[in-house]
Amino acid sequence: MAAPVLALKHTLTRYCPVVFTSLSRRTLPGTRPAAARRMSLAGETLRPLEGVRVLDLTRVLAGPFATMILADLGAEVIKVERPGAGDDTRVWGPPFIGSESVYFLSINRNKKSIAVDLKHPRGVKIIKELAAVCDVLVENFIPGKLSQMSLGYEQLSRVNPCLIYCSISGYGQTGPQCQSPGYDSIASAVSGMMHITGPEGGEPVRPGVAMTDLATGLYAHGAVMAALLHRHRTGGGVHIDCNLLSSQVSCLSHIAANFLNAGNEAKRWGTAHESIVPYQGFRTRDGHVVVAAGNDKQFIKVCEVLQLTELTQQPHYKTNKLRVHNRQQLIHTLSQRFLQETTADWLRRFEGSGVPVGPINSIQEVFSDPQVKHNNLIQEVKHPTAGRVSVPGPAVRYSSFGPVGPTPPPLIGQHTVQVLRDTLSYSDDIISELLEARAVAQNTVS
Repeated sequence: MAAPVLALKHTLTRYCPVVFTSLSRRTLPGTRPAAARRMSLAGETLRPLEGVRVLDLTRVLAGPFATMILADLGAEVIKVERPGAGDDTRVWGPPFIGSESVYFLSINRNKKSIAVDLKHPRGVKIIKELAAVCDVLVENFIPGKLSQMSLGYEQLSRVNPCLIYCSISGYGQTGPQCQSPGYDSIASAVSGMMHITGPEGGEPVRPGVAMTDLATGLYAHGAVMAALLHRHRTGGGVHIDCNLLSSQVSCLSHIAANFLNAGNEAKRWGTAHESIVPYQGFRTRDGHVVVAAGNDKQFIKVCEVLQLTELTQQPHYKTNKLRVHNRQQLIHTLSQRFLQETTADWLRRFEGSGVPVGPINSIQEVFSDPQVKHNNLIQEVKHPTAGRVSVPGPAVRYSSFGPVGPTPPPLIGQHTVQVLRDTLSYSDDIISELLEARAVAQNTVS
């Protein structure tokens, strides 16, 4: 073994004796068993999180989105759900495919589901035992709720000092609003996201998808990856505080910096950009096209394609700063010209010009787009009750390993018995007792 790996083994053995026995049976970074190395040599390279086990106590969107990305990267994700009801999104519809919510199906591939009653003492005991043999725990309860159930970070880190415990909340683990429930629409409003979204002079608008939830899920996924690297170097676990408010405020980017440094209060611009002109959508004869002229050279090209080269000679359009100051008349002139041709005509005219352009696609048009198809952004899975289901696939590709065919989003409690038997080594008698006591539930649909 290389020295860093020996050091890691020593650290885990010394500080995480409860965990090391379990981890050593699986894949530690740099200590893959011979069979795994043979798989790699045969061209079937393991994904980076193979051997990492994630206990997923989240529901709705931000948490499940984060754990789905971890699952795509090879992690074993054990999703804990309430017996009977399951994840809230299981009833978010229509549309449904059979009895399955399409919303739930879209963000829960590659996971196992166990149905555990956290109000039952034996259910709590199961979660503690799972936490002892998992690498990561992700939860999105109101801060302090799990601690009241003896499942907080302080309690679980005693049984697993190497545990990476990621808490996702609305506003953070501490502070005046920490006990407020976290919802995308509320966080989007409080964070200022809605204030800057919508038509110029119009009402605030909620983004078409829950971008605050999704951004938080991406932050949480990245934080877990960083914590895994931290543990690899130090042998220690960590508590991650990830919340909707902080995620969205950090994503305000230059809007935030404009206010913090120049005192500029943002406003709504529709498809336009407050600091670049022309950089917005234009109505065509049959639809819309977005043009993004990010510099003076591209502005000249736009005018050439539109056959409005006289605009390039006007002093008040010479630079982007001047175009921003004289935006209204320039946009009016460009808008009148765009109305004279179809979207397809304009796309052909701009082809090869060096100016970034694109149509405003309907969702149907998105999934007919050749580049979307080329990027393999549609995944198909065969669900046990819903049949063949299509969902958006992973956004990122890697040169050294490829995606594995996804497993379908699970039924509620589909893997309860399997996890209790294989992961916790429960006997059939104990499993039967737990089922009879309704501490857990097993889905019987095959």
